[in-house]
Amino acid sequence: MRPDLLAPPPSPQVAEEWQRAWAELVVAQDDLGPVATVAGVDVAYHDQSGELVAAAALLDAQTLTVLEEVTVRDQAQFPYIPGLFSFRECSPVARAVKALSRRPDLIVCDGHGRAHPRRFGLACHLGVALDLPTIGCGKTRLTGAETLPGPDRGAHTPLLDGAEVLGATLRTQSGVRPVYVSVGHRVSLPTALTWVLHLAPRYRLPETTRAADGLVRRTLASTETQPEVQP
Repeated sequence: MRPDLLAPPPSPQVAEEWQRAWAELVVAQDDLGPVATVAGVDVAYHDQSGELVAAAALLDAQTLTVLEEVTVRDQAQFPYIPGLFSFRECSPVARAVKALSRRPDLIVCDGHGRAHPRRFGLACHLGVALDLPTIGCGKTRLTGAETLPGPDRGAHTPLLDGAEVLGATLRTQSGVRPVYVSVGHRVSLPTALTWVLHLAPRYRLPETTRAADGLVRRTLASTETQPEVQP
């Protein structure tokens, strides 16, 4: 655990400096043992109150059965700035992961890792902070030039910044829009692609992301429908 990576920066300029420095801490090669459990993480925001809910859903890596769910409520500690999302979300997400009864063997983030302007998206931030293998799997492209892969499941093409490979555009289901996979920490890009495909047997998004997304949505909905308590 590296508590310094979870502290809010004093300014956006400092946040960018931290990202550039911390990107050097990312391990882009495989450094993970047997994977029995995989966690999905996500964050959702209450429209009126500004409250956020961070979730961690722990799945059996083979059956994709949900084993455990944890949510954390918080207020955003950093403003909404593109490219600096992780400073809003990493701390509450890390708390949700740490609240699980067992440490996951792998985490899949609903966001980017190395496919980031400063090569340090949420998947990198969370992975380095917790020293856990992580993968970034974003629904939309943040940076890099792409060539769309073929229409069949498993087709993928590199996401490039010049000659640098930032990640890959991956077709998880035939004829369905691709997702954007990148290294988070301690997982190589080929291994990340293999895992995302395994975790997405039927739908565009991995079951880890679907489980965490459903959890934050249910939690917010239950908050909004609770009756107001009169003094």
